[in-house]
Amino acid sequence: MTYFSQTEAETEALGERLAAALPAGGVVIAMYGELGAGKTAFVRGLARGLGARGRVVSPTFTIVNEYYGERDLFHFDMYRLRSADELFDIGWEDYLGREGVCAVEWSENVPEAFDGSEIRVTIEKTSDTGRKITVEGVELC
Repeated sequence: MTYFSQTEAETEALGERLAAALPAGGVVIAMYGELGAGKTAFVRGLARGLGARGRVVSPTFTIVNEYYGERDLFHFDMYRLRSADELFDIGWEDYLGREGVCAVEWSENVPEAFDGSEIRVTIEKTSDTGRKITVEGVELC
């Protein structure tokens, strides 16, 4: 399904809607979009919808940020990784076993990490503030 956002707040609200639609158990959300597309804003809304606490910021330098709450969120940024092997070295499989939500920015850098069951979110810039957001793998509430 494709959605259009005209503001950062609307992008966050769509992330919150996705949180409400997620199935129980461990979930992987593979995110795609160029630098500055709004992936982290989307994850901020996702965190709010999951009841996860903490200020959501891009994990570009830490690779993963963890947010705990009603449902745990593990926010990955693969921008600086050269291969999926590096992701597995930091414990990707352990995160998958923790039954939380793994939101992965720059998923195109680690395609081998996904098994086809992930939810795909693609964010494209349509203007300075406008975004086209495509969500595949789940129907939003």
